[in-house]
Amino acid sequence: MVMTGFVIASAALALLVLAYVLRPLWRTRPLAGFGAVAGLVLATGLLYLVVGTPNALDPAQRQAPQTLDDAISQLEAELKRDPNQVEGWRLLGRAYLAEGRTGEARDALAKAIKLTPDDPDLLAEAAETRALAADARQFDSEAVAMLRHALQQQPLHQRARWFLGIAQRQAQQPAEAAKTWEPLLAVVNGKTATSLREQINSARREAGLPPLPPAAPSASSASTTATAGIKVKVSLAPALAAQLPANASLFVIARQPDGPPMPVAVEKLPARGFPLEVTLDDGDSPMPTMKLSQLDRVEVLARVSASGNAMPQAGDLETVAKPAGKDSGVIELVIDRVRP
Repeated sequence: MVMTGFVIASAALALLVLAYVLRPLWRTRPLAGFGAVAGLVLATGLLYLVVGTPNALDPAQRQAPQTLDDAISQLEAELKRDPNQVEGWRLLGRAYLAEGRTGEARDALAKAIKLTPDDPDLLAEAAETRALAADARQFDSEAVAMLRHALQQQPLHQRARWFLGIAQRQAQQPAEAAKTWEPLLAVVNGKTATSLREQINSARREAGLPPLPPAAPSASSASTTATAGIKVKVSLAPALAAQLPANASLFVIARQPDGPPMPVAVEKLPARGFPLEVTLDDGDSPMPTMKLSQLDRVEVLARVSASGNAMPQAGDLETVAKPAGKDSGVIELVIDRVRP
């Protein structure tokens, strides 16, 4: 009964929060919305069954929650007993937020941040909640610091970049906002990219800057319309052949030497059939304001990712970066190391 009550409390909280978050999905795809809620509620219950300690609560004081307030109260009691549960604080913060208790939501997520200070998802969520709790819905300096820290951990974190751009526009820094948003054009889908481009151009107009150049051609036409690029041949060292993950992705990247980690050109393709030949050109530039053809020198590298994530992770197979220029001929890269 004790454990069941705890799971019911968690599920009740999850239902409210998920129903609030997934409102657009309910309207457009109700079956998908129901499936998402059911799956996540089950996951929430299982999480607390596995890592929670509901049996430590006093059974004499434990009742199955009859209302959402009861469920919140039981979770508050559990966190008072054991305040080191990151997901508990996170779930409590979301429940408070769904009830409009923004100040309490902010404080709950702040406690989660103290326990896990380097989680970019949590940092973005906590920063957003701080803004929602502010009287003018403004991102304060602490929220901005959270967003910048999230981007240090994951430079292309979409929510953190979006919120940081909003904070910069709120601070009357439209040029900085546009610069913050531009890398997102490389990772969002077509419809979102169109809307994002409009926001970027609005910020650029506000800053007295010209609009972005037209969107780069699609991958199918890039090879015929882009300027001549850098030819790269990627091989896999025989010693690492047995470590090549199934269904892994290969990223071939050009970036500025001693510059920011953001690539000026990148291609993603299946990691099979080595050696592979790739031509990096302006059609592969993720940032509209920085094209490969604008640089005389770059450094080129290749990375195999089991997760398909462009950000480097421990266990990735990779090459040493090599310098390259417009007249370097074919750059040969050998994947011969495992990222520590």
